[in-house]
Parts: sequence; structure tokens; C-alpha cells
Amino acid sequence: MPLHESDPSGALGRNLIERVCVADTLTRAADLHPHQVAIVDGARRLSYADFDRQVDQLGHALLDLGLRHQDVVAVMARNCTELLLTYFACARAGLVCAPVNLGLRPSEIAWCLRDAAARVLIVEAPLADMAKGVLAEDLPQLAHRFHTGAEFDGLLASGRSAPLEVEVHDRDVVQLLYTSGTTSNPKGVLTSHLAVVMAGLTGALALQGGPGYTSLVALPLFHCAMLNSVVLPLMVIGGTLVLTQGFEPQQVATLFEAEGVHLVVLLPMMYGLLLGHPALQGRTFPAMRRAMYAMAPMPHERLTAIHAMFPNADVVLGSGQTEFTPATCVQRPEHQWSKAATWGTATAMTRVAVMDEQGRLLPRGQTGELVYRGPQVMNGYLNMPEESQACLRHGWFHSGDVAHIDDDGAIWFEDRYKDVIKTGGENVASIEVERCLMDHPDVAEAAAVGLPHPHWGEAITGVVVRRPGAELDAAALMAHCAGRLAGFKAPKAIVFVSEFPRTGTGKLQKHLIRGQHKDLYQR
Repeated sequence: MPLHESDPSGALGRNLIERVCVADTLTRAADLHPHQVAIVDGARRLSYADFDRQVDQLGHALLDLGLRHQDVVAVMARNCTELLLTYFACARAGLVCAPVNLGLRPSEIAWCLRDAAARVLIVEAPLADMAKGVLAEDLPQLAHRFHTGAEFDGLLASGRSAPLEVEVHDRDVVQLLYTSGTTSNPKGVLTSHLAVVMAGLTGALALQGGPGYTSLVALPLFHCAMLNSVVLPLMVIGGTLVLTQGFEPQQVATLFEAEGVHLVVLLPMMYGLLLGHPALQGRTFPAMRRAMYAMAPMPHERLTAIHAMFPNADVVLGSGQTEFTPATCVQRPEHQWSKAATWGTATAMTRVAVMDEQGRLLPRGQTGELVYRGPQVMNGYLNMPEESQACLRHGWFHSGDVAHIDDDGAIWFEDRYKDVIKTGGENVASIEVERCLMDHPDVAEAAAVGLPHPHWGEAITGVVVRRPGAELDAAALMAHCAGRLAGFKAPKAIVFVSEFPRTGTGKLQKHLIRGQHKDLYQR
């Protein structure tokens, strides 16, 4: 049917012309690069033309289930083609995609699905047993569920392959991602098409790549770092996404070479596993152009080793948070050595400033809370109007991070407000202590926390994972810190652990670390 017959008011036609829609990014790439490989998923390879066509099909199929504008479709999957098909199909159909954080417990996942009023759940077949625990909970809004394989393929085949054209508005929600649950329940972050597209364009500008620019996707797609900071930029430029499920150093190294990977984003601990793997000693990957890391700065020694492994790559830190679609800050290549301890500078569409507790912006060099402005900001937290308002005070988004900005615009992160240690009347940034601990060659990972103490109020405590084979003891590490930190900043004790509690996206859960050791000084 001609559009003028199905759209007598012209509203849809006008919307199709002027809108900002995440799925339109894919269509533009398919127009320009139809035969370019968009996704490598094991033995599967999907071109842009086929990817775009299947997104239309799946979008039609979802709407044919009776879903309405902005209904929620949840996806419980590791990194796989079906997750990306569902994400872009929801975007094209005006639905909301809610990738499930697989690091949560089944009861927590069920809580998120109830909170989201999810109507459809798509489950990757290998996660069927895990999904049983979720589906055993009360999910009154859930009307349909499909497993990948025959069920998902049947759903896809039921959809028409004709272009799917429905009204999608710039600030319609495209994704619902739940934060990592450091409070009693995770917070659902509602993010718009405009926010995601702007973040994607910003990322594409930083990559300076074109068709065939290839990224390994090893971190989970249910996290904004991959979904918004890697997938969308690669779609903008017609790049190729190489999906992996989990992280195994030799497998990753094989993919680096076999697929000619140009971009990788890993956590510091993952780089440590690559560098420390016996089979990868002395190996280099000259095709790599950018090796990004997240979560925290790395010691100079490790950065030097990463540069040696990727001799032609910029090794830079990127930062952001779910509520302000990342990346918000990325190190500029010229700062990767001189300012390696910073979070970098603001990305193209982000304004970053530092604010005091009274809402006054502070000059360069002064410490306060990092605040942001830009179109990438979330619409709000789902079902939490007071919390949404609280982080949007004084005309800025409040990050909860303590930092200062230098004369080059580089952001020097000092701590999370909640992680500042208050000891003996002094405020100590936990990250400063952690950097000192990490400077010891026998330390693999470290966290500095304040634990209840009868004299100090909070005693600075180093919680440390040794490097494999190291025999480091507490006295030696405390002596190392005493020689490098002011007396009031040095740890009062060291606790060695085999691993840290983490969120599903790899972040240390300091509240759990504090809880595990809260009685250390009370004995």
C-alpha cells in the first residue's frame, strides 16, 4: 500500500524523514555497504543487507504478537547474533529492548522483568536452565517466551521482510538497562534513541575508521559499554563486530589474527590474563589500532606491556556510566602516556564540569563532583521519579564521582563519593591507595576500603589479590605503601583474597568487600 494511503495525515511520512532512530543507523549502513560483513558469530557471518532484512522481519513478527508502542522485550543471552537482531528490531518497531544482566541471580532477574513489565522474553538456548529459575517467579505481564534455535527462527520466519515503518520519536526509549545492583534492587535506566545515536556518532568520530574496521566484542552486550560505545559506532561506519562468549586469552588472540581486529575494549584484569598467558609471551598483534580499557587506570608497567603487544595501537582509557550513555570521557592519543592516570577529556557531545555541594561550578584544578550535560543523558530511572530528579539537579547530571579537571581538560578521578575513606578526621581517596598497592610487582588486583575502627572511625584497609606464584606478605606490602604515601593514607592492614566480588559487568563491588571484612578491627 502506498504510504499516502496508509498515512493520510502525513505524520508517519514526516517522522520517517526527520527522526533519530537507532535502527536507521543500520539501514544507512546496509544502503552503503550491503555485502560488508556486519557480524561474525562463530561460524556464522551476517552481511549488512541480510542483517537489515532480518531486523525488518523480526520487528514485524514482534508487532504481530500484539505488542504496542514502547512495550518491553527482554533478552537473556550472552553475546550472540540473536541479541543484536532483537535490539535493532525493537528499535525499528518502537519497542524497548531490555538485555538481561546475566550476573544477577534468577530472583533479581525476575524482579527486573516485573519492574519492566516485560511482555516477551527471548532466552539463549544454553541458558535454559538458568531461565527456569527466572520463570518460576511470578511474572504477570510476560505473555511470550522464545528460546534461540527453532523457536526464535520460527518467530523470525513469521515476520514479513518488507520494510517496517512505524513512528519512532527521538526521545522514545530504545533500551532498558539495569544498573549493577549495588543498592537493594537494581535501577532500570531508560535511554532514548537520541541518546544512543549521539553516543554512537561520537564513538564513530573517535575511531576514524571505515567499512571493514573490525572490533572484538568480548565484554557482555547487556552492558552499555559494548552496546552503545562499540556496536553503534561500528554500525555508523560499516564496521564488523566479532562476537565472543566469555573471555579466553588464546581464543581471543586467535581471533585478533584471523579477523584482523582493529579495536578491542577489555577490563584491566583481562589485559593481565593476555599478558600473563604462557602461550602468548612475546606475541604481537600489529593490526590493532586501538586497545581501550575501562573501569580504572593501570600501572605504567602494565601499560608498557600492552603497548608492546599492540605496537601500532593507541592504548587509552574510556569512561562513562549507564545513566549518561557512554563514552563521556576518553583519553586523547597524545595523552596516553603523559596523562595515563586520567579519565581523558570530554567526548564530542558531552560537556563535563566540576560542581560543589551548593551547585556552584568550580574552576579548573579544584575538586568536586563531576557533572555532565549532553543529549546522551537518560530519560530517567524506571518507576523511580524521586531518584531521577535527585541526579538532575542544578541543570546538570550528577555522576557521584569526585574529580578535578586540569588546564588541558583532562579529568583526574579521585573517588566515588561513597568510597571516600574518612579516617581520623581526614578524607582519603581510595583510588590513591589502590594505585600505590598496584605499583607493587606482586599485586594483581587491589581494593582500598574503609572498615569500622574504634579509634580511626574508618581504617584504611588494602584488600589484595596476589599475582600467580607470588609469596608477598602483608608486612612487605605495608612497608611498600608506607614509603610512598602520607602516614594517614597508608593501609592499617592488608587482607589477601583469591578473588573479588564483581557485578555482571566486571566492576568491583566494594560494598560487598566492606561487608565481608567489617569485623576485621573489632576482634
